[in-house]
Amino acid sequence: MTDISTKRIGSRLLVCSAAALLAGVTALAQAPGSPGGQQPSMPSQTNPNSQQAPGVPSSEGTATTAQDFSDKAFVKKALEGGVADVQLGQLAQQKSQSADVKQFGQKMVQEHTQLGEQMKVEAKNLGVSEPKGPSKKDKQLIAKLSSLSGDQFDQEYIKAMLKDHKQDLKDFKDQSQMTQDPNLQKLTQEGANVISQHLQMIEQIAQAHNVSEQASNK
Repeated sequence: MTDISTKRIGSRLLVCSAAALLAGVTALAQAPGSPGGQQPSMPSQTNPNSQQAPGVPSSEGTATTAQDFSDKAFVKKALEGGVADVQLGQLAQQKSQSADVKQFGQKMVQEHTQLGEQMKVEAKNLGVSEPKGPSKKDKQLIAKLSSLSGDQFDQEYIKAMLKDHKQDLKDFKDQSQMTQDPNLQKLTQEGANVISQHLQMIEQIAQAHNVSEQASNK
């Protein structure tokens, strides 16, 4: 009886040990990171730059939008400025008593009209509406010069043209370097050349009429 009891006890211990070992192996197999266990679901790994949060534009899209806005703003401003130069040129032909100022005014009408027509084509391509007239600031200048004549007109007109063409030349050169639109780049380069010629002319006229560069910057 003693031998039989001992064998039974030994068998039970062996069964318990085997069960415990099996439970340990199973727990280990199911543990996260174990070779044979189930892995927790993980989001698919993708290039973080290939996805954007909803409603947030990509950096490329932002840059494109900013450049597009810059192009449109420039074209609108250039169209307004061109209209003002034409109207001021017409005033110069009417109000001035100096041949050189009248000739310059005529050149403004002709060449800014041509440049304006080219700019209108680009405005249409960019979806920019043509302005109804000059800017508010230029309207004030036109009203001021309309009340003058003779030498007084010449002095104020020359000052305005010096300041206007210096700023326009800078704007056209800057835009030709910034824009990524090949049509606008070509147009601004051509426009800069025309405006540069106008600036040289008005500087010579300013010297002939004793209008200083400093006075034009006031």
